[in-house]
Amino acid sequence: MTEYSFVTVWRVPAPIDQVFAVIADSLRWPEWWRGVPRVEELEAGDAAGLGNVRRYTFRSRLPYDLTFDVRTTRIEPPRALDGIASGELTGEGRWRLAVEEETTVVRYEWDVRTTQWWMNALAPLARPVFAWNHDYVMRQGGEGLRRRLGV
Repeated sequence: MTEYSFVTVWRVPAPIDQVFAVIADSLRWPEWWRGVPRVEELEAGDAAGLGNVRRYTFRSRLPYDLTFDVRTTRIEPPRALDGIASGELTGEGRWRLAVEEETTVVRYEWDVRTTQWWMNALAPLARPVFAWNHDYVMRQGGEGLRRRLGV
């Protein structure tokens, strides 16, 4: 397996509560995030959503989709949301939100390992392409979030 650590920062001129609500409602990501064609709930979790398991399919500029499951392990509105991934990617994702002046700063940390043989085989040469691809999909997410919030 090949390990990757990505950090994405979005600056969104909207109230932190609204930004958190849209990010936390990942079943609706396909409505506004072009790189996410499908999210399915596999397990509901508790009343707040803690422990839920959702299957995410991400589509990129490269000719492949990535599908993996995420179990929510932390929900602290409106500042933190964490999950553990399994499937074609394994690892951990962490959303952190903070307010700077009148802007919500969203920081996403994604520490994952690839489990697909072909990705691991290509990693020594393709790592920069995979990183560019991740950044592209995340840029789409930031743009879609701003549109969704009307900012």
